[in-house]
Amino acid sequence: MLPPAGLVELAVGRGVAVLALTDHDTTAGIAEARSAAAGRLQLVPGAEVTAAWRGQEIHVVGLGLDVGNDRLQAHLAGIVTARRERIASMGERLARQRHFAGRDPAAQVLATATVPTRTHLARALVAAGDARDTQDAFDRWLGRGRAGHVPQQWPALDAATAAIRAAGGHAVLAHPHRYKLSSGALGNLCEEFRAAGGAALEVSLPGLSPNDASRLARLARMHGLA
Repeated sequence: MLPPAGLVELAVGRGVAVLALTDHDTTAGIAEARSAAAGRLQLVPGAEVTAAWRGQEIHVVGLGLDVGNDRLQAHLAGIVTARRERIASMGERLARQRHFAGRDPAAQVLATATVPTRTHLARALVAAGDARDTQDAFDRWLGRGRAGHVPQQWPALDAATAAIRAAGGHAVLAHPHRYKLSSGALGNLCEEFRAAGGAALEVSLPGLSPNDASRLARLARMHGLA
């Protein structure tokens, strides 16, 4: 929700010494954050890259990126284009519903969001009085099987990892406990991620139970991931 400089100010105020900026599918905020961070904290340029593995949406955090790398930027640009097309299609579907009477709720999102997501659209629906809150927006309009839902195909996991590595970055498999995968499938994901050049597994997050953190740490060690 904060602009990059605002995030840096908050981090400095909380005594943070090292901060990674990892917006979804863009590095557009890095220059502003880097300027705000100069001499105050160490900024690690990054991005959280959306990918797919066996039909499952997967997120890969790239840390220590050369944000000027052409291959990385081309990869991210392709994802952003796909996101914009998806949100536009969702808005068109909603506009055809009697409730909206031709009004396209995605128009403002596309005009203001650098990387438009379903969450942006959900917030717009709440602001316009079309939903009580963001969860209600998904339940009524945006979730699977609802009037505004449009499925999305993301680039393959190995393509995301390759783009991160091409930019000199370290690829980290984000929040593995959130994926709807069995223990065996999660192990297979980690194995394929490591084979594709993945470097690390995220094992410490807010709200994660000690048991889950220990399980993920064992999984990381088992597959040679930091």
